[in-house]
Amino acid sequence: MSLSSLKTTSLQRFSLNFAANIIAALWMLVGSTRAFSWVKPTFFQFALFAALALSSNVLFSWLAAESGSVFNEQGLVSYLIWPVIILLGGIILARRLGNQGLLFVPVVLWLVADTLSALLQSLVQFFGHQGWLPEWSYSLLPILFLLLFLWQTIALLWIFSRRLRAPWWERIIVLIGAVALLTIWQNNVADQPIFKQTLMQPVLDEAALYEQPRLLQQALDSLDPSVLGQTDWYFMGVAGFAGQDVFRSEINHARELFDVRFGTSGRSLSLINNTYSWLDEPVATKTSILQSLKTIGQKMNSDEDVLLLTLSSHGNEDILQLENAPVEMDSLEAVWLREALDSAGIRWRVIIISACYSGSFIDDLASPTTVVITASATDKMSFGCTNSAEMTYFGQAFFAESLRENTSFATAFKDASLRIQERESFMGFEPSEPQMAIGSLMETALPAFEQALFNQRPALSNNNSGADDIENSMSKTVPIVK
Repeated sequence: MSLSSLKTTSLQRFSLNFAANIIAALWMLVGSTRAFSWVKPTFFQFALFAALALSSNVLFSWLAAESGSVFNEQGLVSYLIWPVIILLGGIILARRLGNQGLLFVPVVLWLVADTLSALLQSLVQFFGHQGWLPEWSYSLLPILFLLLFLWQTIALLWIFSRRLRAPWWERIIVLIGAVALLTIWQNNVADQPIFKQTLMQPVLDEAALYEQPRLLQQALDSLDPSVLGQTDWYFMGVAGFAGQDVFRSEINHARELFDVRFGTSGRSLSLINNTYSWLDEPVATKTSILQSLKTIGQKMNSDEDVLLLTLSSHGNEDILQLENAPVEMDSLEAVWLREALDSAGIRWRVIIISACYSGSFIDDLASPTTVVITASATDKMSFGCTNSAEMTYFGQAFFAESLRENTSFATAFKDASLRIQERESFMGFEPSEPQMAIGSLMETALPAFEQALFNQRPALSNNNSGADDIENSMSKTVPIVK
């Protein structure tokens, strides 16, 4: 049967027409001309699926949008162009073939398929927000979404070319041209979604220029000198990446743990890169890190005392990112950090690095008097770097869980590694493989140092509610989202 003789009969009930159009679209998506036997191209069905397609695409764009995004009119116009083009194609086809029943056929089929596609994409995006997708799938999602967009339009052209009995070479030319046009179009409008993040040039308050030196000096002045004849632990935390709150949260939680549970209060400081903390906390730069290490080195007794240095940020091989716009900062290299520690005269060190590829720091930081613990192996990523999390996977497992239950860094590390492995396996992520290296002299001295640290743990009692509050807040489950 040709398209000019195609008759479409509406059913008596609106809901039956609705269901028939969904079936028609499914037949279309598998390339079958049976779609023409099912489609019910009434004006009311067109209006309904136009509203549903628009709503489902708005939903998908909202789910895919970054935090702080706003409605983008240009993105809405970019979407509406295609159903309008297909509607015009149906009008032209109906006039050329003298069959007014064809007027809404192409656009109804396309809108139904687009609604189903957008709802599927929204579901995938929701799963991604919940962290229910395997890590490798995130890089494939843009390709999947592009293929879904191509599929519905190519399928529509295919069934019409078959019904019109177009020569095979015409079908190939049309399909290749359509794929090229749609791909180019989609790539060019990718930066114009229906919900778009408003890009704002970072601005630094004038007050921060004067407040930062004072904040750093205040933090350094607040450090107590060590007590001769006893082992004192010093804590220094560095949150490197300002764009995600999880790094600031992780360092602050770790500092609270050591101050309240392990007695480093008065001998701890934090350097924080965060968009919203310029007026509250000293930022983390190479300059502030070097100055802090030198001050700690002057306060410590190099023979008796230990520095616990923990860093949390994005990373690459031998690199830890320091970023806090609008100031341009140099990244932190493993060799530079080793030289800074050596020049500060800090002998006994426990260094904990929560970042991707952080295992690459071990070779440069290792020394006979150093413990190095990293969230991942040299060539592995670590997980949990999202604004919705209070701590990364590693930070949650090591600081919030394992260190609260053990009195040995080695035991806590093994326990945390098992917790992380179970979580990553459950999520389908590639194992991050946390690493731990203990220097030869530190291996002998560490038990005594640990005894001095963990003996500071206050006894649990009714008068210890402040410590319990810190501990309970840290033991919350971190949302498993990459």
